[in-house]
Amino acid sequence: MSLQISNSILETIGSTPLVRLNKITKHNPKISQHQFFAKMEYFNPGGSTKDRIAVALIEAAEKRGELKPGGTIVEATAGNTGMGLALVAAVKGYKCIFVLPAKMSEEKRAMLRAYGARVVITPMGVEPEDPMSHYSVAKKIAMTLKEKTNNCFYANQYHNLDNMQAHYDVTGPELWNQTKGEIDYFVAGVGTGGTLSGVAKYLKEKNPNVKILCTDPVGSILYDLYYHGKIVDPPGSYKVEGVGEDMLPDNCKIKTYDDFVKVNDYEAFTTTRKLVVDEGLCVGPSSALILAGAMKFAETVTKPSKFIVMMPDSGKSYLSKAFNDRWMFENGFLSDNEMKTAFNVEILAEQELKNYV
Repeated sequence: MSLQISNSILETIGSTPLVRLNKITKHNPKISQHQFFAKMEYFNPGGSTKDRIAVALIEAAEKRGELKPGGTIVEATAGNTGMGLALVAAVKGYKCIFVLPAKMSEEKRAMLRAYGARVVITPMGVEPEDPMSHYSVAKKIAMTLKEKTNNCFYANQYHNLDNMQAHYDVTGPELWNQTKGEIDYFVAGVGTGGTLSGVAKYLKEKNPNVKILCTDPVGSILYDLYYHGKIVDPPGSYKVEGVGEDMLPDNCKIKTYDDFVKVNDYEAFTTTRKLVVDEGLCVGPSSALILAGAMKFAETVTKPSKFIVMMPDSGKSYLSKAFNDRWMFENGFLSDNEMKTAFNVEILAEQELKNYV
């Protein structure tokens, strides 16, 4: 058997596996007639689906002359786009500055710094237009650097349509080929909207009957914009990272979606743990939120259907949160009894160790 050699790590981006879910959906008899398949994006080298757009955004900027050798990439990010950009920048020789809101995990911050990026942290819960929001701070840094060096690229993932185009060009065709066109529902969340909008455009061109479902965290404004055309409930805080919005990105082509379903933090974080136990899939809370929404929506679908569920990143970026019993308990995602059980398991493990030493 010949061994294929990649010329750089960037050539390994994409072609991620599509995995059948076998156990987690069986707990609910109301959805037993459906099939669910997870698109495992943590197989990308940077650990998330954002690797796909990182290459696209940077290469498009190079072609336009916006980014030249030795330049600096600036972005407002929840962490995963920053990781993808840092990966590409390392290969191509660019510097990076990333601006993250304070709720993003320590694991994400550490990984970005490991790649040599400068990380700037902004306060949580501020409006997008606020001078201290991660959007505003990133724009300001990019403008200042551009004036000084004329070699700074603001990736602008929320409004740069190269994002959506990357998913139309690559992710959509991947899914179509992997399923041989047998897709009833494609389900994802919206951070920038690039994944859902780009894949939606491609799939609906191939088959207009494919339905596009957006799962939105409670606290995001997108559900209201879709159903009411305006914000009914003001933006609220939520713990899930990288999904949901307090503004409408240009990459979020909301009219191309067929339905929305809301999912709360409790559903997302508890499903995160169930996915590891039931399926062996260590994914992040946004992946679990998307699956929880797909399963909730599936209860309303009578015809046996195939649901393709996007799973954007790895649970390894959330060890201090979703997989930390203390954090889960303090945020209301573990009951007193569950926390006591977890504590007792640790005590028993220590006692058992003594039997062997």
